[in-house]
Amino acid sequence: MALKFKFAIASDLHIALPHTIWQHPARFHLVEYSIPAFEEVLSQLANLDLDFLLLPGDLTQHGEPENHRWLSERLAQLPYPVYVIAGNHDVPKLETFDKFTPHYTKFGFESGISDPHKLYYECEVLPNVRLIGLNSNQFDVDGQQIGWIDDEQLFWLESVLANQDYELNLVTIHHNVLEHMHDQSRNALGKRYMLGNTERLCKILHQANVKLVFTGHLHVQDIAYSDRYDLYDITTGSLVSYPHPYRVLNYTSDESGERLEIESFRVKSIPEQEDFLHFSREWMGNHSHPFVLRLLTHPPLNLPLELAETLTPELRYFWAYIADGDAKFEFPNFPLVAKEYFEAFSDIPPKDNNITLVLK
Repeated sequence: MALKFKFAIASDLHIALPHTIWQHPARFHLVEYSIPAFEEVLSQLANLDLDFLLLPGDLTQHGEPENHRWLSERLAQLPYPVYVIAGNHDVPKLETFDKFTPHYTKFGFESGISDPHKLYYECEVLPNVRLIGLNSNQFDVDGQQIGWIDDEQLFWLESVLANQDYELNLVTIHHNVLEHMHDQSRNALGKRYMLGNTERLCKILHQANVKLVFTGHLHVQDIAYSDRYDLYDITTGSLVSYPHPYRVLNYTSDESGERLEIESFRVKSIPEQEDFLHFSREWMGNHSHPFVLRLLTHPPLNLPLELAETLTPELRYFWAYIADGDAKFEFPNFPLVAKEYFEAFSDIPPKDNNITLVLK
């Protein structure tokens, strides 16, 4: 059966009403602009004939009830369906799990169907198209948040996918399923953004011929592909950090095959900041020094502090380039070990922002 639909993705909104913002000197995200940035996205999407909007987690800054309330009330005003999942910021403690779903019963967590303590669901978003929202927020024995899918949820997922009444299954989960940066599953820079038991999930999805997963959490624009599992992990950057992106996607399935056309856009201006992208990029650059200094002086590089300090100016926009997607790095003046390390973060195919994926 032929399928054709259009949807949008905005991720890691970190909605924060002014009185809920934590004024911490090390605060990295521009949460004070979370609401105007989201409003600008909604303004742009209003001109499109969307079938639905997907929000893959970190809806609020710290799971504050008033921020959840503001967002759910705003989503209820939109003319198209919206589907959400929880991010680590939305459920910072185990006891907040059952406080999340009541805010979003109209946005995937249907009232009376889902246990309010279980942050996962399935729903028909269009005829023959099903969305499966997974929960990757768990806690270890020390009470620390980790990216993990518990056994009960995995068994549920297998049973759900065994129902083959749908031509297409889309999956969304907050933590990354595939690597989006060099050696992400092992390096300190990116490991905490990945799902801990990703291989088990990928096997389940591959057996059910699921090819598309939509993630957030990392705050970068990237599309990763696993040939082993024939799976795309499409992660979308955050609306509160450079480059403040969102995506519009067109899916088509007909006699010529399956295609997903992906376009990426940026929030370029808001009332509070006319040149929002420049302001945000400089903000990120101004806060980059401690971050890149750790990369230089900690494993695997372990460079002396004196040498590391001479290299940090060239890395001022390192994370901004990664977050923007499609990055290409060249550091000809770096010591060889540092040159190879940082250039390895150059993007690998497929492209991250604007591309048409031909699904096998």
